[in-house]
Amino acid sequence: MPVKMDQVFDCINGLLEKTMLHYYLGRQPIFDGQLNLNAYELLYRSGEMNSAHPSDGDVATSNVLLNAFMEMGFDKVVGEHRAFVNLTRKFIVEDGILPPSSKQLVLEILEDQRVDKELLDGVMRLRNQGYIIALDDFVFEEQYRSLIELADIIKIDLRALTQKEVLEHVALLRQYPVKLLAEKVETPEEFEWCRECGFDLFQGYFLCKPKVLKGRRMPANRLNTMRMLAKLQETGVEIKELEGIVSEDVTMSYKLLRYINSAAFSLGKKIESIRHAIVYLGLREVKHWASMVAISSLDDKPDELMTTSLVRAKMCELLCNFSGQGNRGTAFMVGLFSCLDAMMDQPLEVLLEELPLSDEIKNALLRQTGAYADMLHNTLSYERGDWEDLECQSIDENDISEIYLQAIDWANQTMRSMQAAD
Repeated sequence: MPVKMDQVFDCINGLLEKTMLHYYLGRQPIFDGQLNLNAYELLYRSGEMNSAHPSDGDVATSNVLLNAFMEMGFDKVVGEHRAFVNLTRKFIVEDGILPPSSKQLVLEILEDQRVDKELLDGVMRLRNQGYIIALDDFVFEEQYRSLIELADIIKIDLRALTQKEVLEHVALLRQYPVKLLAEKVETPEEFEWCRECGFDLFQGYFLCKPKVLKGRRMPANRLNTMRMLAKLQETGVEIKELEGIVSEDVTMSYKLLRYINSAAFSLGKKIESIRHAIVYLGLREVKHWASMVAISSLDDKPDELMTTSLVRAKMCELLCNFSGQGNRGTAFMVGLFSCLDAMMDQPLEVLLEELPLSDEIKNALLRQTGAYADMLHNTLSYERGDWEDLECQSIDENDISEIYLQAIDWANQTMRSMQAAD
C-alpha cells in the first residue's frame, strides 16, 4: 500500500517534536562542466547550537525535508533543478518516512555510515523505488565497494585528499557507471583541473571568484558594461541626463522597459519611455535597475552568477530594512556589486576605482567596515552555510532564514523576468 504524503510528514514532524531548536536552511549550487546549473545541495544547521552535531542528524534531515517540501515549497527553493539532501541511517533503513521518489530528489549517504546488510538493503530499496543515490565525502575503503555499486553519484572532497589521491580515486571509480562530483572547488583554476581530471559535476565557491585576466585588455562587452555602470553611478545626475545615458544604449533601453513592464513590477500601467519610468519609479530606483540590467548583459557568464548577485543584493536590502539602519538602496548595491570581480574577471579594488561609488559602498566591499559590511558579511555567511559566523544578535534566526528565502524567491522571479525581456 503506497505511503501518503500526510503520513510521511506526520512521521517527520514527530522527529522534530523531540527538540525545541530553531533551524537554518540554505543551499549551494552544483554545476556541470559547461557551468550550467545542475542542482542545489540543501544545507542544515541548528541556529542555537551553531553547528550540526551527529546526535541531531535525524532532526536535521527531517527539518530539511519538511521545510523544502511543506513550509517553503520545493519549487521556490530549487525550481526545476535537483536537490541533494543528506540522509541519516534512520531514513535509509526505515521504510515510509521519505516523500515519494522524484527525479529532483538526490539522497546523499553520509560518509560516517556503518556499512552492513541493513544499510545496503535500505539503499537498494531506495534505489528500486526510483531515488537517485549519492555517496557524500567519499574516501575509498574496501567495505564501500558494495555501496559504490548502488550509487549514481559519488562526491569527492578536494580538501580531504591530495591531488595524487584525487587522481587515484577518479581512476578507481571510473570502473563504475557513476558520475563524479568534485566538492569544495574554491577557484576557477581548481575547476579547470577537476574538469581535466574527468569530474562530471562541481560544487564550491569557484563561481564567485574572479579568473583574473593578466596582461590582457578587458573584453569589449565588459568594458562597455563598466563604462555604463560608471555613468549610472555618477552623483548629481538629473532626470534628463539619466534618460540620455540609458537611451543611448538601445539594447539596454529596450531590456529595461521590457523588464519594468513585466509581472515582477506589477505596476498596473504601461511604462512607455525611460523618462516615464524615472518619473514613476524615481531617479534612484531606475539607476539601480539599469545597473542590474547592465551587469546581466554579460552573456559569457553563467546565469547562476547573476542569480547569486541578485540574492545577495535583495538579502542585504531586506536585512537593512529589518534593522532599520542605513539606506535600502545602498544596501542593495553593496550586495549587487559583491560579485562584480567574478563578472568582470578583474580584482574588485581595480574595478571600484573606476566607479564613482559612495564611500559607504566602497568601505563595505573593500575594507569590510560599516553597517553595510555587516549586512554583506551575514549574507555571505548564510550563502556559504557558515552559520557559526553569522552576527545577527538583533535578528531572530527564523527571521534571517525567512529573509534568505524571500531573497531567493525574488531573485528567481527577477531572473525569469529579465530573461523574458531578452
